[in-house]
Amino acid sequence: MIFETNPLFVDDAYLSTCEATVLGVNERGGIILDRTNFYATGGGQAGDTGRLERADGIMFEIGATVYGQSKTEIVHVPVDQDCPIAVGDVVTGHIDWPRRYKHMQMHTALHLLCATLPYPVTGGSIGAEESRLDFDIPDAGLDKEDLTEKLNHLIAGDHAVSQEWITDEELDANPDLVRTMSVSPPRGSGRVRLVRIGDVDLQPCGGTHVKSTAEIGTVRVSKIEKKGKQNRRIRIRLGDA
Repeated sequence: MIFETNPLFVDDAYLSTCEATVLGVNERGGIILDRTNFYATGGGQAGDTGRLERADGIMFEIGATVYGQSKTEIVHVPVDQDCPIAVGDVVTGHIDWPRRYKHMQMHTALHLLCATLPYPVTGGSIGAEESRLDFDIPDAGLDKEDLTEKLNHLIAGDHAVSQEWITDEELDANPDLVRTMSVSPPRGSGRVRLVRIGDVDLQPCGGTHVKSTAEIGTVRVSKIEKKGKQNRRIRIRLGDA
C-alpha cells in the first residue's frame, strides 16, 4: 500500500514543528505520516533529521527522511528501528532547525551561484557545513575571490525569495528554465514549482529556501576543482572563516 504525505515544507520552510498522524510503519521501521515538516532527501539536498514526540511525551530520534514507494510517500527513518510507534498515533515532529536553516541558506546561495555562472549544472550537493555545484564550463579561468565578491554582492541586495507554479506543459515550452543536467525538476502532480529570487534567478526547485537573500549572511567560495575537461566543481561555505 502506498500512502500520501502532505509535504508542509513546500509552502512553509520555516515550520519547525507540526502535529501529524501515523499512517503506516514499513518493514524496516520507517514511519509514514499524513503530513510532515521533514524535508525528504532530493535534488541534492539532504533529508531532515530531528525527533518525533508521542502524545505521552516519549520522543525518538529521526536519523533520515526519504521518499518511499512514490514521491507522495515520505518516510521518517528512526535511529532505533524498534521505537514504540503504531498506526493512528498522533505525534509532533520537531526538525533539527539549526541544520535545516543552514540547508535553506546554502540552497538559496547555490541558486545565486547559478545566476553568477550561466552554465549548465552537472551535479550538486547541499550540506550544512559545505555545499557544491558542478558546472559544464568550457573555459576555466575562475577566481575564488572574484566569485565570493559577486555572490556576497547579490546576497547583500536583500532580494526576496518566492515561489510560483507552472504546468508541466509550460515547463516543456520553456526548457531554458532548467539549469541542471543531472537532476530533473520535480514533476508528477501536473505542475512544477519555480523558485524566484527577485529579478536575479528563476528555476524549477523542490528544495527549502530562506525568504530573502540577506538571511544567507555571507558566503565564501572555499575551493574550485577541475573534475574533467570542462567540469568545474565549486564549493561554498557560510560565513567569512
